[in-house]
Amino acid sequence: MSTTNGDIRHRTQHGTPLKQANGILNEKLNGGIQAGKNDAALTPHDEAKSSANTFNLLICIGGIYASFLTWGLLQERITTTNYAPTPQHPREVFAFPVVMNTMQSFFAALLGYAYVLVSRQKPGDLPIYPSRRIVWPLLLVAATSALSSPFGYASLAHVDYLTFLLAKSCKLLPVMFLHVTLYGKRYPFYKYAVVAMVTAGVAIFTLHNSAAKRKKSGAEGNSLYGLMLLAINLLFDGLTNSTQDDIYARFRPYTGQQMMCALNVMSTTITVTYLLLSPSIAQTGIGHFVGMDMTKSSGELWDALDFVRRHPVVGWDVVGFAICGGLGQVFIFRTLSLFGSLLLVTVTVTRKMLTMILSVLWFGHRLSGMQWLGVALVFGGVGVEAELSKREKKAKEVGKKKS
Repeated sequence: MSTTNGDIRHRTQHGTPLKQANGILNEKLNGGIQAGKNDAALTPHDEAKSSANTFNLLICIGGIYASFLTWGLLQERITTTNYAPTPQHPREVFAFPVVMNTMQSFFAALLGYAYVLVSRQKPGDLPIYPSRRIVWPLLLVAATSALSSPFGYASLAHVDYLTFLLAKSCKLLPVMFLHVTLYGKRYPFYKYAVVAMVTAGVAIFTLHNSAAKRKKSGAEGNSLYGLMLLAINLLFDGLTNSTQDDIYARFRPYTGQQMMCALNVMSTTITVTYLLLSPSIAQTGIGHFVGMDMTKSSGELWDALDFVRRHPVVGWDVVGFAICGGLGQVFIFRTLSLFGSLLLVTVTVTRKMLTMILSVLWFGHRLSGMQWLGVALVFGGVGVEAELSKREKKAKEVGKKKS
């Protein structure tokens, strides 16, 4: 894999190089800082490129937040609403996560293909699978992405929700760890420090928010088995993001829209196959290992279809959930192709914390001192990374001018 000073170089569909731009968001925001010699060496073309990258990043972040905030609300409504006709009837909740993931990947594949068609300049441009060599890495990403959620859901039966939230808030760590160990990438020291600061900040904020809401009674302990399932979930998450970066680096030019369509076609195929075979899988050792609970012999797919037949309103919510997830993926893959997985994961893991902050401001809640410490660590880490990335980028551009 070709890297330079820790930066994976991506290209647009025309072959133009695009460096990872983690932290570029604050380049324009910090425009009031006094210009030094490096600033004077930048041409208007460089400044225009910086503005374009900043605008792209703002669009990507805004799209991710808008899509997935709506997606999260629909997910909560689908999975927590009691659809029983009367209070006297047994509680009926739509508990079919693989069906929901399949619907989402199906709509995302359609949106990804539409994105490819719109981006083509001539017929035949941007093939979904440009070579046979790319199929296996893509299949690895599709498999780890499809397998991650079942292990996460299964872990919740053996660890408390607080532990689950804390582990998911530390997602940056496995992503960086696998980049370094599996793909041999090296980062500047400050990036390791920033990841540690952001992870600690999100963990502290989540810990104290969840502790405040946690019931004093009925709290369950964490088993070694549950922690192992959670570790597998995080490993798959890390493999997904780090392998995506490796694909962009090795198979230039390969765009976000191509990967989005290709991965979702594969993911849909994998999950549909699973749904059709799940009644048989549940009776095997694999089904027992991940905690599959097949109360009916028909399997999750047919149980879900029967549920929607009895409660049609949930079907529309699932479709809305899938469309929002697909739209969110458009922005996710654009962010991934332009700025890399480390920035993408930073955006996604801080989204939950920022949502909590907005809730505090909107509803007049109060943050504890430790929660404010968490906020300071996150935004301090992001700010330090933005400023140091800015200086590093300007130094490289000045070096190019002199050479």
